[in-house]
Amino acid sequence: MTLDSSIPSHLRCPRTRTRQVSDKWVPPVPAFSSRPDPSIENIVMSYFGVQVEGEEKKDQALAALQNIVASFKEQNGPARYDLVRFIDAQGYFNAIAVGYWLDTDTFHKWNESPAIANWWASDKRLTEGVGYFREILRPRMEQFETIFTHKHGPFEGVSVLFGEMSEPIIEHGYWGSMRDRLPLSQTSTMDPEGELSLSSGSPALGGRVIINGHDNLTLIRSGEDWSTTEGEERRTWYEEIEPVLHEGMNYLRDDGLEVGCYCNRYLHHMDENGNKTERGFGYSLWRSVSVLETWGATHQTHLQIFVTFNRLAKKFKNLTLYHEVSVFDGANQYYEYINCHPQTGLMRAI
Repeated sequence: MTLDSSIPSHLRCPRTRTRQVSDKWVPPVPAFSSRPDPSIENIVMSYFGVQVEGEEKKDQALAALQNIVASFKEQNGPARYDLVRFIDAQGYFNAIAVGYWLDTDTFHKWNESPAIANWWASDKRLTEGVGYFREILRPRMEQFETIFTHKHGPFEGVSVLFGEMSEPIIEHGYWGSMRDRLPLSQTSTMDPEGELSLSSGSPALGGRVIINGHDNLTLIRSGEDWSTTEGEERRTWYEEIEPVLHEGMNYLRDDGLEVGCYCNRYLHHMDENGNKTERGFGYSLWRSVSVLETWGATHQTHLQIFVTFNRLAKKFKNLTLYHEVSVFDGANQYYEYINCHPQTGLMRAI
């Protein structure tokens, strides 16, 4: 069987760095990558969040989130968005609208329009009794990769806007395959450069805090859809996979800084009323691809996830697993926190 490459044909180039496996490698189970249109050069993934102290204030958070969702309807708004929620380690309820754009020009027109820019800059955001945050990330397409367990979806994340999937890929099922799926890995080690830094404000003092990222900071969004599982497959998810996954997510949330994870959130998709659906994903910001790889290959919490998945993978008929990984130029990141507690997002790492 001839395997496809995760790297789209228009992003392939002469390698100065070799792949981790030979061309004869055959993964133990098939996996697929979403295929962007060659015309797409950059994408924008923006996490617009609200935060309140305790789930009993959920309605207040959801009302605030509706203002953000309504802003998506303005001209040049996102091509699509997800609604997700989580309870953080400090017991705060957080709800996020994740917006996706397929080009940066359209995003900038929306983001810099008076209706959007003035709303976020207004001092009223400081007095509403709600925390707000926005994490805006803009990878070039050579800095982005995806993997899915099923060729026909369901698509997730920005891949919904691509709408096509590869044939089975070779870069899968071995340590280092994530790096090999990134087109930039053909010529770059993607080493981190610089450090997180405060642009304005102070996490300890609250109010409005803006943080600068650094080159090759890395995002992984790793998700699951178990909504159509039945019988043994559904039992396997709830009793064998999800508990191990949850343990790993909690480790990164609470102690991830010791392994280079700046921030981790274990998110559930939700409906417009804030009710959880049977889809979710982990959202993690890391210092680099390298530290993410090291955790994945050596840390007990991820090895349990990896071993459990590979032991059970052939049972999966309807359970869909996926992830998207991006690395970013320092200039293509923006992190702002308004009235949030000091452990929110990148503030815990600054």
